[in-house]
Amino acid sequence: MLQLILHLIGDYITQTDYMASNKTKSLRIAFLHAIVYTIPFILVTQSPVALLVILISHAIIDRYRLARYVIFAKNYLNDRTLKWEDCDKTGYPNNRPEWLTVWLMIIADNTLHLTINFIAITFM
Repeated sequence: MLQLILHLIGDYITQTDYMASNKTKSLRIAFLHAIVYTIPFILVTQSPVALLVILISHAIIDRYRLARYVIFAKNYLNDRTLKWEDCDKTGYPNNRPEWLTVWLMIIADNTLHLTINFIAITFM
C-alpha cells in the first residue's frame, strides 16, 4: 500500500503543470519529473539500484508514452488489421472516444510504473 501511495504522491501531487505539459516533449523535463517522483521512494528502499531503476524507467515511460505501445500490442494481438497510424495517440483506435482512451492509457501507464517499482523494490 505504501508503494501505491508514494506513486500517487510522486506522479500527481509533486508533478507540476509544467512537468506534465512538457515531459513528453523533453527528456530533460521527463528526468526532472522522474527525480522528483523518485525521492519519496527513499522511504521504502535505500537501494541505489532500485532507486535508479525507478527513476530511469519512470522518465523513459513518460517521455515516450510507452503505455500506448503496450496497449497497441495488446490490441494488435486481437486484431491484426490495426495499423499504428490509426492508434498512435493512445494505442487505441483514434476514432474511439478520446476521454475513454486517454483514461485507459493513464491506467496502463500507472500499471507499468507500479509493476516496475514493485520489482525494483522487491528484488534489487
